[in-house]
Amino acid sequence: MTLGNFHRKLIIVGLLGWSTVGMATAEKAAYPVIPGLHHKHPLSVSQTGAVLIDELRCASCHDGMSSANMKAAPDLAGVGTRLSADYLQRYIADPAATHPGTTMPDMLAGQTKEQRRVISESISHYLRSLQARETGAKKPTKPDAKAGQELFHEIGCIACHSQRDDAGNELVTEGVVSLAHVSSKYRPGALADFLRDPLKSRPSGRMPDMNLTHDEAASLARYLSGAVTANIQDSPAPTVQQISEGKKNFKKWNCVACHQPEQIGKDSAIHGPELSKLNLAGGCLSPQPKDGPNFHLNQTQRAAIQSALKKPVVLAAPADQIKMRLTQLSCIVCHNRDDYGGVSAELDGFFHSTEEALGNEARIPPPLTQVGAKLRPAWMNKVLFDGAVVRPYMKTRMPQFGASSLAGLPELFAEVDSIEQVEIPELDRQSRPKMRNGAHLLLGNKGLSCIACHNYNGKESPGMKGLDLMTSYQRLQPSWFYHFMKNPGAFRPGIIMPSYWPNDKAVQTEILDGDTDLQLQALWHNFSLGRSARDPSGLRSEPTKLKVSDKTRTYRGRSKIAGFRGIAVGFPGGMNYAFNARNGALSGIWQGEFVRVNWQSQGAGDFNPASKSVQLAQDVAFLQLADDKAAWPLRPIRTKEQPINADPLYPRKHGYAFAGYFMDEASVPTFMYKCGAIAIEDKSVTAKVGGATVLRRTFRFSTPTQETVYFRALTGDVTAGAKKVFKTNDVAISIATGEAILRPSSDQEVGQELLIRLSLPKGKSSYSIDYTLLK
Repeated sequence: MTLGNFHRKLIIVGLLGWSTVGMATAEKAAYPVIPGLHHKHPLSVSQTGAVLIDELRCASCHDGMSSANMKAAPDLAGVGTRLSADYLQRYIADPAATHPGTTMPDMLAGQTKEQRRVISESISHYLRSLQARETGAKKPTKPDAKAGQELFHEIGCIACHSQRDDAGNELVTEGVVSLAHVSSKYRPGALADFLRDPLKSRPSGRMPDMNLTHDEAASLARYLSGAVTANIQDSPAPTVQQISEGKKNFKKWNCVACHQPEQIGKDSAIHGPELSKLNLAGGCLSPQPKDGPNFHLNQTQRAAIQSALKKPVVLAAPADQIKMRLTQLSCIVCHNRDDYGGVSAELDGFFHSTEEALGNEARIPPPLTQVGAKLRPAWMNKVLFDGAVVRPYMKTRMPQFGASSLAGLPELFAEVDSIEQVEIPELDRQSRPKMRNGAHLLLGNKGLSCIACHNYNGKESPGMKGLDLMTSYQRLQPSWFYHFMKNPGAFRPGIIMPSYWPNDKAVQTEILDGDTDLQLQALWHNFSLGRSARDPSGLRSEPTKLKVSDKTRTYRGRSKIAGFRGIAVGFPGGMNYAFNARNGALSGIWQGEFVRVNWQSQGAGDFNPASKSVQLAQDVAFLQLADDKAAWPLRPIRTKEQPINADPLYPRKHGYAFAGYFMDEASVPTFMYKCGAIAIEDKSVTAKVGGATVLRRTFRFSTPTQETVYFRALTGDVTAGAKKVFKTNDVAISIATGEAILRPSSDQEVGQELLIRLSLPKGKSSYSIDYTLLK
């Protein structure tokens, strides 16, 4: 069966059996579409109206309405670089016709066709003047439309957008956000850039970050738009007079109520009647608005908004807030919670796994029922705000919606969800050997054989490659773990995992005397050991040495020397280094053999240097400090008492954002990241200096304004030598320029830290530093 035939089969089923929940149907959605409202949502009419009020940004014009969860409008900075002139003009003139289902209102309601054309053309001139500066060379990509087609139908795009047949035609028009317009919307390359980082211009997260690589974004863009964007011709640049006139119209027609380019403040926005003075049958809520914004609401939507406005709720109950937020962000299209949401029968066939034998748990996103009692708060933050993933076999990806869209949601889950509390006591020294040995037996092929279906401590299972058991202590709350292990089916109906303690009786009676509580306590304490835990019997995964041949080799995975998002780079000749992508630090360097890993691939297994290494600092490396004396913020350290990152937003709070990396022809990686508004490309190569091999690290900066930035180059017992050479007992660095500041570190165990103060000019600049191993 071809992909297209499969889609046609699905759509026939949908036409026969699917009706949307809460919204009226239509052949072509001209009204605003919020996908979550077209699925099995739990909202009342007034709650539906409240969601619509937030999504349509009613509070931006009407005082007295709550704006706590109001959708952020698209950022128009650089819009002239992204969108075609023709599309801008048509979209402003008639948003609903140009992009059916859009939440942007028609601000020119009541104007003639010619007036619409003149005004929209004028505003588009102004918007085209908002150009973005280039922030560095773009990584070359190889777009593959076929790969893009597979991505579109596998990673979760179809949760909010229509499935397509083999010819690219959309098969669903109801309850989805159409993408039929994108081929004429974006300038060449701009759609791929948007897909790679949608939150940059759409901070609301309604188009979330799907964690695409550069090549994936390019392939998806090629599939969605074909080669059409390559034929979009640049229109003549608008004149100064046209830009000025467009800016006036931008303010006159109240675009500024939602969008505030740098040149225009919100103070010039025109406000409509406040909440207490609204005519609920007129204005925006009339069937055919004439003198104000026209959202093209259908009757069901108007009635819902009117219901919400008649008895406005300042702050809904926590449980209702969760329901509304999950519907608003369309989380319920993929996740179920209690009796609402979940993957529909029409979409079920698009959810896949590389481990299909594990059942639905390996392909369907997990339920959110009791998730506040299930996950540790810090882990939930890590998933929602930092992109943590523990199900690599699931092809559907967990989107990143952005911090502002999800703010407060973890706290709401924690407040609403509860489970019977169970205390798992700490082990005393005398009982540890017995309990650890018991857990070792239970997990292995001589006990419950958990490793037959689960990966363990970064090592692959000999059978199905299920969720890594050693993440349990990091992720789960102990009480939830205890109850789940006793009865998995009560939490995940249909799960293939059996119950090894049915009715509180242990199936394995020869280990720990068959005591259910002791067995569960032993497993929990074993998971708390992290990487120091012994491998169970039957786990086939021997450490493997990766070797470097005639090209540079890069390996990604977890590592003590480089953290959770570690990257090891080995050069021909034996020079190697590790990069902590989470914090942007070159965190280790060594000479000799490359790395030992658990399997030979580019997977996410643990790696460790195969030769003696020098550990360098793993804190953020670049900061814009207030002055030379300001303390350097240190990364949170994990311990047994604090097994997961206590501050998952640490790098982000200090301006760091990783943007991926690309390879040159010799397979040498260049890492891309930001320090605030400063874009940085970081590339290291080997070089010969005085007969010795050094690691030469070159930074290329791009900044829109002149900036001062500090680079933390070295920590430890640092001494200063001649010609700007600084060294510890293990490594020396030499710098050519920049103001060197050697001072005591705020981390007393480190001793000293060497900072380099760099004065960056506006535009592009570069800086190099050499590392030399001394032992």
